[in-house]
Amino acid sequence: MVRTGWFKPVHVKSIGSQRARTLAAARKHIVRSIAATEQVIRGLLRPLGLKVGIVSRTLFATRVRELVGDDALLEAIMNPLLAGREALMREYARLHRLVLKAVRSDPACRLLMTMPGIGPVSALTFRSTVADPRRFLHSQSVGAYLGLTPRRYQSGEVDRVGRITKVGDGETRTALFEAANVVLRPSTRWSPMKAWAVRVAHRQGSKRAKVALARKMAVVLHRMWVDGTEFRWTAVA
Repeated sequence: MVRTGWFKPVHVKSIGSQRARTLAAARKHIVRSIAATEQVIRGLLRPLGLKVGIVSRTLFATRVRELVGDDALLEAIMNPLLAGREALMREYARLHRLVLKAVRSDPACRLLMTMPGIGPVSALTFRSTVADPRRFLHSQSVGAYLGLTPRRYQSGEVDRVGRITKVGDGETRTALFEAANVVLRPSTRWSPMKAWAVRVAHRQGSKRAKVALARKMAVVLHRMWVDGTEFRWTAVA
């Protein structure tokens, strides 16, 4: 097989990229565990007519204790759940500090964060997924690698364009979609990239615009990384 060339080379990520990926995945797991615990608490209280409502994460435990009041049985039930949630919150804070520390010491992550919508978690996730930007000959290939390009079915006279392929890393795709959502907020600073996404939203709707913007952001992030240039807020000749 080696002599005839019947194989394709596979990129092996470095140990550093794998560790960064492990850190981001562990933090994401803790976040999901906190959300799941809060949903369980809400679900247990709702049949009793006790609704937690919209409340910040820091005031969630206080709100639950206010609803329970002097009910000894409910207090005995909720206390272990709230204690488990508080333990998860402490571990989340610890992992988030590790993420911030890793991003501060990584020039590539700091460069990627000059783009609007890209925070420490998104930058670390994208960096650990791509690992080596030189393995992509063209920046447009990153969109296909992350599953952000549309499916295409062609047969005879049929040429049908479908939804995005969703191949590749789902966490990076989700991070880019969330970043695109931030860019399209009215409070986000205006840029040519945002103007392009707003035009797409007017033509095809906000959902498709966010997906298209996520793909464009992946392409631009790769080009920024390769060239070593920060995000350009104004049009450049």
